[in-house]
This record gives sequence, structure tokens and C-alpha cells, in this order.
Amino acid sequence: MIRAVFRYAGDAPRGFSLCGHAGAGVAGEDVVCAAVSSAAYMAANTVTDVVGAKATVDVGDGALTLEVFEENAGIKAVMDGFFLHMKALQEQYPERIQVLKTEV
Repeated sequence: MIRAVFRYAGDAPRGFSLCGHAGAGVAGEDVVCAAVSSAAYMAANTVTDVVGAKATVDVGDGALTLEVFEENAGIKAVMDGFFLHMKALQEQYPERIQVLKTEV
């Protein structure tokens, strides 16, 4: 199962962490993992390279973490959109994805 944890301080996004594997197919052919990975990389790249936010990205096997160190409307729009996207994927694949929102 993929676990996605979104961290917010009030209304301000602080980052997200993804870990795990969906297990919906063999490695390289798992459409659920592909959907999550593609969206996560787009969100992280948009926050760091398009918005230009102070942030760190850590990527490992079956894991991706983004931590942001500032607040602005661009970060919020990207993170809120990614959160909604992940919630929609969770509705489609509830046995494959768990999405949580935490206060930091």
C-alpha cells in the first residue's frame, strides 16, 4: 500500500511524504504506482523549479518526501491540488492508497 502523508501548519502546506508500493502489478507495469509517482514528481518539481520555493526533496526506493520552508500562494496551490489528486486516487483504489493530512 502507498501511504501519503500531507503536513500542514494551519492552512499552510509544509510538505508531503509518500512511501510504499501499490502492489497493483509487477514493477514497471503498476499503473497505480505510476499515477502516484508521476503526480508526486510533478508537484515536487513545480514547487522547487517553477515556484522557486525554499524546499528539499528526498527520493528513495518507494519513497519521496518534499519539505517546504516558506509560505506562498504558489506552494499552496500545488500542494492543495496534489492532495485532491491523491484523495481521488484513494477513492478509486482504496486498497492501494492511504492519504492522511496532519497538523504540524
